[in-house]
Amino acid sequence: MGKNEKQYLYFICAVSAMGGLLFGYDWVVIGGAKPFYELFFGINESPLMQGVAMTTALIGCLAGATVAGAAADKYGRKPLLMVSALLFTISAIATGLFNDFTLFNIARFIGGVGIGVASALAPMYIAEVSPADIRGRMVSLNQMTIVLGILSAQIVNMLLARDTTVAESQTWNIEWGWRWMFWAETLPAALFLLMSFFIPESPVFLRLKKDHDNGTLQGSTEAGLKELFQSKYSGLLLLGLVIAVFQQWCGTNVIFNYAQEIFVGAGFNVDGMFINIVITGIANVVFTIVALFTIEKWGRRTLMLLGAAGLGLIYLILGTCYYAGVTGIVMVILVVAAISVYAMTLGPVTWTLLAEIFPNRIRGIAMATCTFALWVGCCTLTFSFPSMNAALGSSGSFWIYSAICLCAFLFLFHRCPETKGKSLEELEKELVLKQ
Repeated sequence: MGKNEKQYLYFICAVSAMGGLLFGYDWVVIGGAKPFYELFFGINESPLMQGVAMTTALIGCLAGATVAGAAADKYGRKPLLMVSALLFTISAIATGLFNDFTLFNIARFIGGVGIGVASALAPMYIAEVSPADIRGRMVSLNQMTIVLGILSAQIVNMLLARDTTVAESQTWNIEWGWRWMFWAETLPAALFLLMSFFIPESPVFLRLKKDHDNGTLQGSTEAGLKELFQSKYSGLLLLGLVIAVFQQWCGTNVIFNYAQEIFVGAGFNVDGMFINIVITGIANVVFTIVALFTIEKWGRRTLMLLGAAGLGLIYLILGTCYYAGVTGIVMVILVVAAISVYAMTLGPVTWTLLAEIFPNRIRGIAMATCTFALWVGCCTLTFSFPSMNAALGSSGSFWIYSAICLCAFLFLFHRCPETKGKSLEELEKELVLKQ
């Protein structure tokens, strides 16, 4: 591949990965806006309405993931990326604009649909345009932009929130601060929409469409669930679903979603908690960069096994420390270690494997199905942690996550293939024949 071709490849992969950036930003920004929009809408004493506001976007994610695969197989990958960019833009503007709580949630739902579409389409598109020898690194770029989006949201929230002890500042936070947190997403969303006009259609989709038009491909270009659930694909589908759900149920995301409970439980005050959140965000970015340089050298299978075993061990130690009443810097080190292991293994490699293991014919619907399962895993993880933490304590919660990681390690050891350095066509022949 020549220099100009490489530069063009990096460009189109970077544009596609902007969906990941907006995914990460939109997912996390609501956490910083939460204390202020709750007061604005008068739901600060209504746990039910607070839960509605926090989960509306997740419901949108499920809806977006549901339609993404079939639509991408019918209309192409590029149009769906453009649609996700448009949805992000509309949501960013509308969420901060509306004064009505119902309309606010509709805007959040629209953004969630954008997340669901982008999370399914971006890694798949990148995998389909990238050469085999650098495909893992290119798909991992999507995870890199996700963690950059998360860190960007944390920084924007910190910069826009004013001192809550000053009455005038608190008034600004409630009236305008939360709005600007959402509006700040408009610029990258609009840029994603503009740049998506300049990327090509996936060569895999074009080839499928050509084969169909020439009569060498029976039926339509889009595969349905009936075809996906054929027995010859059952093993691959099971593998994809387990990988997708395990990325969420490994437990790492509760550290981001419930950082306050975790760090306060480890003996930190509010100021210390925010400092530690920033530390975990930085570790997330740094070790995702590490993943970019290891995924082609170490391989997908090795990194998935390392992630499952490493997190299982760390959570076992972390739960034991909570049980023994250990506090302070030791707990921060363990939490940062967990984030670091996740960031260089399960975080990026999950998306890479999901984009690689399925045959061209069913990749769209398979990717959407696994992404849907991933978001179900995210919803159930987020919903279950407070009750589990209240019933079992932080020690019991992390011991359960440790056990989940052990079970996943055993499954992946027996079922996860190595896909590095192989073309998508080679993988299709190899993996389907093994079923």
